Amino acid sequence: MAEKIDGKDVIRSVISAVEEHKGWLSEIDGAIGDGDHGINMSKGCGMALKSLDDQEDSFSGLLRYLGMTLVSNIGGAMGPIYGTFFMRMGKAIEGKETMGKEDLAEMLKSALEGVKKRGGAEVGDKTLVDTLEPALNGYRSALESGKAIHESIDAMIQSAHEGMKSTESLVAKKGRSSRLGERSKGTIDAGAASCYVILRALGESLKKYL
Repeated sequence: MAEKIDGKDVIRSVISAVEEHKGWLSEIDGAIGDGDHGINMSKGCGMALKSLDDQEDSFSGLLRYLGMTLVSNIGGAMGPIYGTFFMRMGKAIEGKETMGKEDLAEMLKSALEGVKKRGGAEVGDKTLVDTLEPALNGYRSALESGKAIHESIDAMIQSAHEGMKSTESLVAKKGRSSRLGERSKGTIDAGAASCYVILRALGESLKKYL
């Protein structure tokens, strides 16, 4: 059954999760990066929160608004990547007043395609793609096996977590950490971690409406 989403509630949940985990994200990033990923994500999300109440109410429009705000307020590669992530999610449900289980799959698929095109990363490159692609596959597999929407969202979250954890044993092939070669092994990728935080918050929040 398709349901109307309180988009502002969902976006607030995502922003809150990023804020809650900003210290952890920066700590992870500090192992093989600049150590500012959590701070930058929190800054961008905080800017979006300031004007959230002034935005239109459609979930599609709010996702695009969050994406555009992140592009404008996060430096380096992650601003455009997460901007693409959210804007592509919004585009996938453009014009829809309600949302069903297949729409979430389309959101994840669109975000994945956009992020891959933007950053050129594939699974195994130690990036957020290692979280996002398993999340999509886990969600689809659960739906195809006949599981209910909430169980399928749980499968998405679990698959995202497993994908994030998998980056610990990978060698970075994209971004600044790729310069470390084998030394980039042994720590979770910060982008993969923030992607997990976001997908978990998104999924848990959507459960209230689906």
